[in-house]
Amino acid sequence: MTGSSRWSDLLPRIASGFVMLAAGGYAIWAGGLVFAALIAVCCGVMIWELARMLQPGSRAVPLQLGGLAGAAVLAAAYVPVQFGLPLLAAPAMAGFSQIGAQRRYWLSFALWVLLAGFGFIWLRSQLGMNWLLWLAGVVIATDVAGYFAGKILGGPKFWPRVSPKKTWSGTAAGWAAAAGAGAVFALSTDAGFALLALSVLISMASQAGDIAESALKRKTGVKDSSALIPGHGGLFDRFDGMLGASAMVIILMLLGALPNGVA
Repeated sequence: MTGSSRWSDLLPRIASGFVMLAAGGYAIWAGGLVFAALIAVCCGVMIWELARMLQPGSRAVPLQLGGLAGAAVLAAAYVPVQFGLPLLAAPAMAGFSQIGAQRRYWLSFALWVLLAGFGFIWLRSQLGMNWLLWLAGVVIATDVAGYFAGKILGGPKFWPRVSPKKTWSGTAAGWAAAAGAGAVFALSTDAGFALLALSVLISMASQAGDIAESALKRKTGVKDSSALIPGHGGLFDRFDGMLGASAMVIILMLLGALPNGVA
């Protein structure tokens, strides 16, 4: 691979990354309906992408399921949790009878997208803006460090059968960058340096989400979930790590493992 082809996707990745960062940053700051609506749209698009991957010959079904998913996530944000969870499960169950042979993949991945996506709304409302900034900072640091370390250092592949481009150097660099992001938040809040270890754990969960989506793409024989984002592929390609991180933070929150002082 030549030097120019190795970095051919860098400029579109940077440009689209800035757009996503600006939109996401504003929504996190605004909270409320603005944030809930953005998350609902993202979940709807990711469900549309997932349905297209699993049933590529259909146009109507992915659109219907994507629209239903977005509406369910937005509605779930404004009802008690005991009513919100059935709402989130409804699009997954609706697609179960329509996806066909890939329905087991559909159910597991659709539930993951919907619950983890809704988790962002829950975290924003329950813990405030700073926790979401920490979460986003850890995932972004993991992605950026992993991308550049993998491109520059190369080396042995992390899991070539599932994700051929990921290297051990990129994976380890992601952990180190996540610890650095955790240190920044630890120094600027009263959370303490336990946040470093938690940041590495979140980084690992982010990478696990990325690997899970890579495995699904290999199973379905697609390169990207869609072509919506220049240099990144689809929303599912871009936010699979965020979904993994969100799921881990929710688990840590339920276990009472998050330190005080950040919210």
